[in-house]
Amino acid sequence: MKPREEGKGPAAATNASAPEGTTPPPPAAPVLPKGEKEGQRPTQPVYQIQNRGMGTAAPAVMDPVVGQAKLLPPERMKHSIKLVDDQMNWCDSAIEYLLDQTDVLVVGVLGLQGTGKSMVMSLLSANTPEEDQRAYVFRAQSAEMKERGGNQTSGIDFFITQERIVFLDTQPILSPSILDHLINNDRKLPPEYNLPHTYVEMQSLQIAAFLFTVCHVVIVVQDWFTDLSLYRFLQTAEMVKPSTPSPSHESSSSSGSDEGTEYYPHLVFLQNKARREDFCPRKLRQMHLMIDQLMAHSHLRYKGTLSMLQCNVFPGLPPDFLDSEVNLFLMPFMDSEAESENPPRAGPSSSPLFSLLPGYRGHPSFQSLVSKLRSQVMSMARPQLSHTILTEKNWFHYAARIWDGVKKSSALAEYSRLLA
Repeated sequence: MKPREEGKGPAAATNASAPEGTTPPPPAAPVLPKGEKEGQRPTQPVYQIQNRGMGTAAPAVMDPVVGQAKLLPPERMKHSIKLVDDQMNWCDSAIEYLLDQTDVLVVGVLGLQGTGKSMVMSLLSANTPEEDQRAYVFRAQSAEMKERGGNQTSGIDFFITQERIVFLDTQPILSPSILDHLINNDRKLPPEYNLPHTYVEMQSLQIAAFLFTVCHVVIVVQDWFTDLSLYRFLQTAEMVKPSTPSPSHESSSSSGSDEGTEYYPHLVFLQNKARREDFCPRKLRQMHLMIDQLMAHSHLRYKGTLSMLQCNVFPGLPPDFLDSEVNLFLMPFMDSEAESENPPRAGPSSSPLFSLLPGYRGHPSFQSLVSKLRSQVMSMARPQLSHTILTEKNWFHYAARIWDGVKKSSALAEYSRLLA
């Protein structure tokens, strides 16, 4: 027997203890890490992303060998979730669906009560006109809610698509149903507000100012042309919008920066439930001219980024037909699609040829116009929201900071004091 040498492992001691002339036993199999089976190591290269301390909320599977996260497709959302609840409090559940990549488009919506904001956002994000409205990602106003004169959406709802496009659906601005709910249910107002209608208007301004700061595109939905108080509201929200934080700033309540570096989103006016005569070229020219005059002093990007003429809605009109083309899109009644499929036939005294022709609609189909609007909105430029490039998760934290700054804004507090 030889003494065990220093530095030898257990295998060396076993071989030394074997008698002469005998075959030494095979070496013991190496102990695999816990949770790993033999043959589990991949023979093909595995594309991986490093876990750089961004948390484990990203949809990934940890490799026990390398200790890194394997790249997986992002989790698909089935329905919208709350970003801001009905009490105007921020919700953190949306960050679970966000990734660490910078190619993101944020689309928000504003509009009065019952104009079809949730339906429009559902059709732009994940649904088609043929689907049942009860299955939309943003719940549309039900028939019972319409009869009661109530609003379906409260606060701000969040949804992100597989193409990494964030959609923000909001409660109606200047809503009479919210005001009625405040008065009849004796809900306690925050101490800084004395009157219910002042609180409702300030809620609407907070939401609009928030969207003007964190969205690339803001869609303004209206179902008749036009309400002058809506444009006055948009200009007030632009006035109280928080300024873009500079890189050296840690607080969003800054006194302001240079006008050239201030961020303003694209503004799209969507004329929902448009009638056939609204698609008349003369009426179209008048609508563009009126919006351009009402928004002439605004810094919002309300013109030059969306065109109904370029997407072939009016194939007979030249590109220079409109003197000043604003971001205006017309959308007909959704129910008119079914009526146009079964138009009323001509009487027996008319020609047989005309009795077989479909009825004159005066505009493309609803489904075609939804597709054109989606392609126009998705192809818009994506300028930087702040002075630094934001990933999806950075955008969420940036939006939370902006919402907190909006609720504590001195400009909004001064405006509410003037209203009272």
